[in-house]
Amino acid sequence: MTDRNRKGQRRPARVVREEMARERRRKRTLWTSVGAVIVLIIAGLIGWGVSASQDSGDFTPPGGANPEGTGIVLGSGPVNVDVYEDFICPICRTFEQQAGGTLDQLVAQNKVRVTYHPVAFLNRFSSTEYSTRSSAASGCAAQSGKFRDYAKALFDRQPPEGSAGLSDDQLVEVATSIGLAGDSFRNCVRKNTFEKWTEHVTDEAARAGVTGTPTVLVAGKQVQASAEAITAAVAAAGG
Repeated sequence: MTDRNRKGQRRPARVVREEMARERRRKRTLWTSVGAVIVLIIAGLIGWGVSASQDSGDFTPPGGANPEGTGIVLGSGPVNVDVYEDFICPICRTFEQQAGGTLDQLVAQNKVRVTYHPVAFLNRFSSTEYSTRSSAASGCAAQSGKFRDYAKALFDRQPPEGSAGLSDDQLVEVATSIGLAGDSFRNCVRKNTFEKWTEHVTDEAARAGVTGTPTVLVAGKQVQASAEAITAAVAAAGG
């Protein structure tokens, strides 16, 4: 075999070896990249989990709230009733006018344990996020043991949808009208002390599948938002 032929054979062998070496380098680079991506994904998930945990716990519930911090509890009867309301919701105002007294009576008769969830679903219907501000103000009232009285007064003075809603000074005036006055309440409203709580209440309501207001659950089952339906459901549940 001539030297030329031997060189011709060595050349393809060298090309193959070089190609195999390049392929090994490509695979190492690929797996290094994949590993880096996996590490980033894991780090991102851990970071999200920590952030979510911090967000979910970054609120202070007012006095009278349930252990979950999702609403204000009144009564200690055997039947649980959950009421989801928004203070700018006109149908909620009508519901309170028609069925609010029935709920108060059932509480007084020790038949129910009512949890009121003042959600902020309707911020878009005011220019000042009134749903959030009024709900947070109701937390200030709950802190003083006046949630129910204040909620009724807010519905009595409900602003029209599309308006700015009541100002902070007017929210304080509402409190004064029910005998809740003083710097403590005023500062609570102006500092939005319970804004984070309102966000928690609203988020948890959405997670629970509540999509509108008013929504009423009796013993965990949704019922028509009327005095008759609530009374019948409570009786059926043993109240």
